[in-house]
Amino acid sequence: MLSQGWRNHSSVTEFILLGFSRNPKTNRILFFLFLFLYLFTVLGNGLIVTLIKVDARLHTPMYFFLSILSLLDLSYATTTVPQMLVLLVSKHKTISYVGCVVQMYIFLTLGITETWIFVAMAYDRYVAICYPLHYRVQMSQTLCVFLVVSSALCGLTCALVYTVFAMNLPYCGPNEINHFFCEIPAVLKLACADTSLNDQVDFILGFILLLIPLSLILASYIRIFMAILRIRSTQGWSKAFSTFASHVTVVTVFCIPCMVMYMRPDSEASPDDDKKLALFYNVISAFLNPIVYSLRNKDVKRAFLKLIGISEDTQ
Repeated sequence: MLSQGWRNHSSVTEFILLGFSRNPKTNRILFFLFLFLYLFTVLGNGLIVTLIKVDARLHTPMYFFLSILSLLDLSYATTTVPQMLVLLVSKHKTISYVGCVVQMYIFLTLGITETWIFVAMAYDRYVAICYPLHYRVQMSQTLCVFLVVSSALCGLTCALVYTVFAMNLPYCGPNEINHFFCEIPAVLKLACADTSLNDQVDFILGFILLLIPLSLILASYIRIFMAILRIRSTQGWSKAFSTFASHVTVVTVFCIPCMVMYMRPDSEASPDDDKKLALFYNVISAFLNPIVYSLRNKDVKRAFLKLIGISEDTQ
């Protein structure tokens, strides 16, 4: 019903995604680069989810949130990258109006949910490092499920607001989106109506969905860092800082480009810069997460060796 209502306000039935380049040679190179990144993203995040599911020693709140993050990254990349790969080698670079709306909504839902999952992960590390004796009591299974469900509900609701405000505008041509997927800032540039209200809504939602979570994460980081400085054991300090550093890296790669994209004035936006920023929180972040959380994580390495049948005693 919503899509039909939007159609009544628009003469555009499909959009053309311009992608990165009009040069076929450049597009072939980009195709193989992004294919590698996507396959690694699928395999890496899929492996993390599998290891956490099959290894009982990883059935803890920290790894529960990590498995949710991996599922989100896997879904997040799949929402845009396969289509992007097709566009790079195909002469037909169109996406239907309804397909654009669906892609926009799913992309936003997953992205907003992931932002709040980062907050849940920061809180989990805060309790684990600052109140280790109360960790099992405070981070109960009920609380963990509640944090994930509330993050998902926030994503579903706020993404709907974003999408409705964007697609309720009339689109009467041109229909060329200077991007590699239907992202709201790029689509809004095609609207044949005043978008000032949309800019205000985007800024307000950006404040709620980016600055507030980042503030909560930063507050947790400060408390965590102060607690780490008080740890006298070198081994304990190293383990705590390793987990802390991994989370900082992932949050920085994902949230900072998002904040720049959705909260800066439209006059400062550049299509080429927008594409580069989108690559960070859509492709690079999902690609890096398995590396950041597994290469320096002994528990994940141990679970992987067990999965492939290699005993710890042989190492």
